[in-house]
Formats: sequence, C-alpha cells, structure tokens
Amino acid sequence: MIKKLKASSFLFLLLFISACTDRALNNPYVDEEGDNKVIYASFSERPKHLDPAKAYSSNEYAIIAQIYEPLFQYHYLKRPYQLEPLLAASMPTVRYFDKDNNPLPNNALKEDIAYSEYLLTIKAASKFQPHPSFNIKNHKQLPKDWDAVSIYDLPLATRELTADDFIYQIKRLADPATQSPIAGLMGNYIVGFSEYAKRQGALKKQRPALSTSERLHAKEMFGVQKLDKQRFTIRVKGKYPQFINWLAMPFFAPMPWEADAFYANSLLVSKNISLDWYPVGTGPYFLAENNPNRRMVLLKNPNFHLEYYPSEADQAAREQGLLEDAGKKLPLTDKVIFSLEKENIPYWNKFLQGYYDASGVSSDSFDQAVTFSAEGDIGLSQSMIERGIGLQTAVTTSSYYFGFNMLDKVVGGYSDKAKKLRQAISIAMDFEEYISIFQNGRGVPAKGIIPPGIFGHVDGKLGINPIVYTWDDGLVRRPIDQAQQLLAEAGYEKGIDPATGKPLVLYFDTMDSGPDSKARLNWLRKQFNKINIQLVIRGTDYNRFQEKMRGGRAQMFMWGWNADYPDPENFLFLLYGKNAKSIHGGENAANYQNAEFDVLFEKMSTMANTAERQAIINKMVTIARQDAPWLWGFHPKAFSLHHAWYKNANPNLMANNKTKYINIDNKLRVIYQAKWNKPTYWPLILVALFIACLLLPAYLIYRRIERATAL
Repeated sequence: MIKKLKASSFLFLLLFISACTDRALNNPYVDEEGDNKVIYASFSERPKHLDPAKAYSSNEYAIIAQIYEPLFQYHYLKRPYQLEPLLAASMPTVRYFDKDNNPLPNNALKEDIAYSEYLLTIKAASKFQPHPSFNIKNHKQLPKDWDAVSIYDLPLATRELTADDFIYQIKRLADPATQSPIAGLMGNYIVGFSEYAKRQGALKKQRPALSTSERLHAKEMFGVQKLDKQRFTIRVKGKYPQFINWLAMPFFAPMPWEADAFYANSLLVSKNISLDWYPVGTGPYFLAENNPNRRMVLLKNPNFHLEYYPSEADQAAREQGLLEDAGKKLPLTDKVIFSLEKENIPYWNKFLQGYYDASGVSSDSFDQAVTFSAEGDIGLSQSMIERGIGLQTAVTTSSYYFGFNMLDKVVGGYSDKAKKLRQAISIAMDFEEYISIFQNGRGVPAKGIIPPGIFGHVDGKLGINPIVYTWDDGLVRRPIDQAQQLLAEAGYEKGIDPATGKPLVLYFDTMDSGPDSKARLNWLRKQFNKINIQLVIRGTDYNRFQEKMRGGRAQMFMWGWNADYPDPENFLFLLYGKNAKSIHGGENAANYQNAEFDVLFEKMSTMANTAERQAIINKMVTIARQDAPWLWGFHPKAFSLHHAWYKNANPNLMANNKTKYINIDNKLRVIYQAKWNKPTYWPLILVALFIACLLLPAYLIYRRIERATAL
C-alpha cells in the first residue's frame, strides 16, 4: 500500500532535516561544552605506553606530560632553557663525597669525587588525581555489576604525595619486569641501581607469587634514601651535573604503589587495563577517556596543586604578549580532546574550518600555508593571514646526520686516506639542496654536532665547518673540484678504485622503502655520482637494520638524535668512544673513537657553562670535523600554526607539559567557526525540488486512482 504523504509536507521535512544536520555533518565535535574552555587536538595512532617508566616517544609524551609531573620543569618563557622546581619545593642541594664516603667541598676536583648526593625536598600538600587505586577495596575485588566501561565508574579516592612515591618509581625503573628504556643508562649513574635490578630479577624467580608492589617493597636501593615524608636523597657515581635534567623527565615522576596493586586485579588484567591504559598522576589533567579508535580526553585534575602562569619572561616572549595571563592559576583550560586523525589532509581541512586549534605544516599543505620572500624570509600566505592564523618557527634541538661506520675497512679508520675520502663526500653531499627539496626549506645545515639553542653552538664565521665551507661575506660551499682533489689524494683518482679499475662502490644501509623514499634515495645516488662513486642502496626492515648497526656491519647510514636535555654533553656523547654502539652498546652509531676527543669529553661533561667549557667544546668540534665520522646533515625547523583564539603558544622545545599554559577564547572560536562554515542550502533545495518533481506526478496518479476506487 502506498503511504499517504503530501508532497509539500515531504519537501518541508527534507529541507528541515538538511538544515538541522548541516552543522552536525560539518562539525566533528557534537558535545555541548557550555562555557568550558576546551583544546581540540589529534593523534594519528594510539600511544604504545602511558606508563612513565616505559614511555619515550613524542606522541606518548603529548599525553603523559600533562598527567605526570617530575620534580623539575623547564621555564616556559625563558631562553636559554632554565630549570625550575615543579613538584620539588626548591632546587636540589648537591654534596660531594670521596671513595671513603668523606664529604668534599663544592670546588673539589672531579677526580676526587666518588659520589654526588642530591638532597630533594618535595612540595607539601600535593595530591594525586582521584583514582580507584586509592580505594584499597578495589585492589582485590571489584563491584560485581561493574561493566568495565570506565575505571572512573569505580569508587574513587586520593592521597597526599610523599617521598616514598618518587623512590617507588625509581625502583620501578630498575625492575627488569618494567623494561624501562633508561634502565641501562641509570645503572651507570645511580648507586645501587644495577644491584637492585639483579636482586629483583632473582626475587621474581624465587617468589613468583609476590605482586609487583610487594616485591619492590621487599628490597631497598642503597643509593636512594628516604629522610622523612618530604625529603629523600639520590646518590650518583662521580660528578654528573646533567643528572638534574633527567629529574625533569616523566621517567622520574612519582608513582603510588597503589597503582601497581590496583592494576594487578585479575579482572583488569583479563581486560588488558593497566598503567599503559589509564595513568595515575599529580598533573593538571587526568585521562578520563581512552578510546584508541576515536578519541582520548583529558579533564582538569580537581586535586591539582597551586601553580600559576609565569610572571617573568625573556624579551622575545614579552614582545609576543605572552605575559597577558601572568599570575593566573593553571591549567587555563578545562578539557583537552585528542581525536583520531590518521591522514594529514582531513586533519588540515578541519584545522582550516576551525575544528582543530593548532596544526603542523605537512608537505601537502606547505605551499598553501607558507610563503618565502625574495630574500628567503618565511611568512604566512595571504589566505592564512585573512583567517587570523599565527605562525611560529623554531630550529629544533635535533640533528639528522649521514654516518660512516668507523670500523669499516673502506670508509672507516683514521688514516689520511680514509679521512680525505669522507671529507670529499662531505663536500659532495649538498644538504642545502636536501633541505630545499625534501624539507620544504624547514631546516638549517649543520656545521657541527651541536644544534642552535644549545650551549657550545657557534654561529657565523667562527662556526663554519672549514672542511665543507668557506666564508665570503656569508657561507659558501666548497666547489666540487675540491672534493675531487681530496678524492685523488685519498687514492681514488676520478673516483676510480685502483683495486678494480672501476668506480668505487660504497654501500648505504637504510630502512626507507616504498615510493615515498625513492626520490630521496635517488638524490643520494646523484650526490655520490658527482665524484664518480657508485652508491648501492641496501634496504632492510627496522629489526634487521638495528641488528646490522649493533653488529657494526652497516657501511653508511642516516640517523637522527633529539635532545633529552639542553646540554652539549647530550650531543657530544654521540661521538664518545665508550659509547660506540657495536663495541659498548651505546648511542655512538658511527663507532667513532678518538683518544683526544674522549679525554676532552670527560673533562667537559661535568663542567658548568663557562668560557673554559666553550673552548674545550670548540676543540672537540674541530677534531670531529677533521675526522668526519658524520656528514653533519641538518637541524630540522619546526613550523606550527595556531588560530587566533589559541593563546600563549610558545615553541618551547624542552617542555613537554605546555598544555597547561594554553588559554582558549571560546567566543572568538565560535565567531570564526560560524564565519568559515556557513551552511550552503541551494544544492539541497535543488535536490529536494528534483525529488518533488519526480514524486508529484506519482502522487497525483495515486490520488486519481484512489478517487476512482472510491466511486
């Protein structure tokens, strides 16, 4: 039977539905947030670890650095980077001891210092977020009617932070069951750390029934001592002033023993709900929703301790107006929503519509967002300016380099022949061109190992690498004929290997594969072709590549390093002989070993940032440039865009906990969104008219038949 429906009613209904659903179809956020200040961001894949003892990647820190707090943080608005207390009540007191445990004066020689002891005091009255782990009843038995939708449906509680929580986390770092990525490094520094790890491994085998919290409480770590509820000490081997920088990383955020006990509940274990799923911290936010197929939501922690937006800033931050919120209580927003966006283009389009607050600049959107002047200055495109979008750029504290395996019999070694071969390749490899082609100009060529913004980096004429550049009112790359001359002096006249009478063949090991990598690998071949060297690409998967690097079997490779902390030691150690990857298992991937460099490194590593330290660094950089274990590559340049309502954006490359400083102008966001997303009804009207034209004749025929039947 044909349903009775007037054509006019059908048309009205269609238009009404279209009008009502237009905004819903366009706006990915359908929740009504009221007056709450919300930050809208995204993630492309679920972070693997949200446990601060395990997490060590940028997408993981984007979440956990808002939830967990270490003892110290980097001042948000000051450069050079400056540490300040966070959960600590003050900066630490450091005392020195000799091998017989006798105290030493602060000016003691490094050679006399056997131990450094850090006295740490935490802020009073700091509390953890509300969490079911603090309700002890939840440890053994959960309510029978709990449907595991959210752990926050369980009875919640909290407690005050104590020194025990920091000590417990350090024990977790050492516990072999945790598999912390910094366990090996900390074993070299924290007294008793490695011994504690061995005892925990043995205890786990001897008494497997013990829970993690029971097992960790059963043993003490000699180098970490509790003094009272708010004070504890950490003793490290020798003098290691960079240790305080590690105390500003999430690895050393406090962890309550109750968390391990709670997540050991058999029901939670069966559902894979753990610290990697729901963290337990003292930070400004807590993770209220973790749906890896849709979104992750942070809410303001109601127990967050008093912290205020900075009232001091460097000159650049002042000029940008970054002190407008000075003295306001943090965090400045109520909620952060990370939505799943696997592809760049949908994310970019939503950013332009105003549905995401900030964005990086991908290669696909670069030309639409950024322009270069004739002088090479970077600016926003006119369309971005008209939208009120702001641009921030910053050279990252990172280095991407092309490395030689110094153990290789052809490109490695320290003979004049080997050095000149590497120096010739250094001139031929045009990283300015690489940055232009593959980075959209987002980078600066490296002249040495230390990036801009880190003590020890030298700019201008004094900072050039004389192997590759000359100075003529500016930086000038040496011509290719000088590379060819060095190659001839190395015994490879015109690139010919005298052993074969053919062009020298060298091998580049890489994880790159697929069509996106083809252009970059072809570019590499062309660089070597400039000096008639044949480059053979040896592609492999990640695991195989890592295995070759550990075994010292890769001849040449490309790699990168992001600073853990803003100190030259964190870069220069990449060339320290005792860190050689295939010999000592360290991060010196080139397996570079130079006795003079190593002596200088050991002296420099424990010094304060003085003119004397700079002089030593200059010597080290000169040695490394001559030996050329790396082609120094480039330091990437980060580009970020943000809308006018997204306040206090500042490219602090060391701070991971920046979200608490961001402010949102809700009213301005609504105005812009309405302006950029006006509904367009005329196509729907045309469709509705077309449908009406089709249905009206059928309706008239139906009515005619109906009347005839009635008669």
